[in-house]
Parts: sequence; structure tokens; C-alpha cells
Amino acid sequence: MAKINIEEMIKHLDVEFRKALDLTIREHFPNQEFNSKALFKTFTKEATNKCNSWERIPNKYIRSD
Repeated sequence: MAKINIEEMIKHLDVEFRKALDLTIREHFPNQEFNSKALFKTFTKEATNKCNSWERIPNKYIRSD
């Protein structure tokens, strides 16, 4: 099994994750106003708190290009 650094992975994909989180919240709560940056900051904090710094990932989900 490989390991990935969760916090760095989120930072690397921050634009994509932020857009996905924004679209998800807008779909489920269409009439609510929220701060996308603050929401993503909280998501990042909670994700890194809930996961280990380095998480094991099965090899079948890893590809080296």
C-alpha cells in the first residue's frame, strides 16, 4: 500500500475541491448564503483532523504517470 499526505493532497487539489464543495452546498441548500473560502477552510481543517497525516491508499488506486 502507498501512503498519501492528506493535507498536502487537499492543498494540491484546492481549486477542484473548493468548486466541488461549493456546488454541493448550493445544490443541497439553494437559498442559503455562505462564504466559500471560509467553508473550504473549515472543510480542510476537519478533513485533516479526522484523517491521519499520512493515510494508506490501496495500490489499485495509485498510478504513476
